[in-house]
Amino acid sequence: MKAKWWKVLAIILLAYTLTAGLLLDVPRLPILNETIRALYFHVAMWFTMILLLLVAVVYSIRYLRSNDLKDDDVAIEFTNAAILFGSIGILTGMLWARFTWGAFWVNDPKLNAAAIGMLMYFAYLVLRNSLVDVSQRARIGAVYNIFAFSAFLPLIFVLPRLTDSLHPGNGGNPGFNAYDLDSQLRMVFYPAIIGWTLLGAWIGTLRVRLRRAERKIEEKLINQVS
Repeated sequence: MKAKWWKVLAIILLAYTLTAGLLLDVPRLPILNETIRALYFHVAMWFTMILLLLVAVVYSIRYLRSNDLKDDDVAIEFTNAAILFGSIGILTGMLWARFTWGAFWVNDPKLNAAAIGMLMYFAYLVLRNSLVDVSQRARIGAVYNIFAFSAFLPLIFVLPRLTDSLHPGNGGNPGFNAYDLDSQLRMVFYPAIIGWTLLGAWIGTLRVRLRRAERKIEEKLINQVS
């Protein structure tokens, strides 16, 4: 029962995020208006992606030290979950951009950096699937995962701040904290990050269990044949 508390917490926080995010009042900011509610979904998705990728990197490092495929299971499945949330983040961001900037995609450094980052992780999946040997796939995937994460963080956090960007907090634009003096957004935004992250961890752990079950079945079939 103790292991299930965080799943219950995820359901409660996401229910709160969806309800409060759509119904509670929000600051009436120029241009943004009601679209600022996308903060609870678009921005929270990216925070979730980064936290899931951090877990994946930790387990990639663990695999390089242990050569235990159980560590690789966590690394690949949490990366898969992170890519899912990153893709949703891109889509929700495009929808938000359509109503605030007038187009689904504009020439913005943070948008372009996010797209490059996603392509790096799609390449990670392609690389893994191109390798047949299980140990080689896990080892090369772990090394790639570490370097990809090391490049991903400055790509989306550092580089956009060095040039003009439409995103708040970048290129001289003030962040949401400068606008949101009464903490209306924080009341939903922080629980949203926790809720979506717990959901991502839930998805990742389910996929890990499935991957390990499939490997056990394959090992049994091999033993039966031999």
